Amino acid sequence: MDILYLLIPLSAGLVLLILGVFGWALHRGQFEDLEREGERILQDDGVAFDERQSRTGRRPQQFPTN
Repeated sequence: MDILYLLIPLSAGLVLLILGVFGWALHRGQFEDLEREGERILQDDGVAFDERQSRTGRRPQQFPTN
């Protein structure tokens, strides 16, 4: 029963923190234009992925996988 004296204020603080972060994101315009971000992945940015598509004949830099 004593743990409730700790958990209830912590839960209330967490809810206030989440609401604060959400309000900050809303104020900064994070949710203004969702359509453009959804269509951005469909646009061609001209990046070549292999030698046949590349204009210079060089392969793009690849990072080693461990």
